[in-house]
Amino acid sequence: MTIFSRIVAGEIPSYKVAEDENYYAFLDINPVAPGHTLVIPKREESYIFNLNEDEYAGLWAFARRVAAALEAAVPCKRIGIAVIGLEVPHAHIHLVPLNKEGDLNFTGPKLTLPADEMQRIAAAIQSKL
Repeated sequence: MTIFSRIVAGEIPSYKVAEDENYYAFLDINPVAPGHTLVIPKREESYIFNLNEDEYAGLWAFARRVAAALEAAVPCKRIGIAVIGLEVPHAHIHLVPLNKEGDLNFTGPKLTLPADEMQRIAAAIQSKL
């Protein structure tokens, strides 16, 4: 069971942004930018392209709704998208608020935000859904 499945199961706490019966979105605890959100299918699948057609389409539709709320809640020019899939073997989409191209850099240092700031950002995104 991956760390993401454990988050969905409630075994590990997260800064939940959105949830429905099939998908879950939460703030990355090591964000590349404030508001960096992970969107996952609840069913554990290691590779996004192994999802069945309905799950794949549903994940992107869910991510689109979350991205719109994220863009409304966190000051930015755009929401960047990345699908890397190497760090956790559970399909996931990164949604990252962008103000410049370099903001979507996963090789640089990650941010550490205080818990109250993470909670504020999650609540702000939730309020825009």
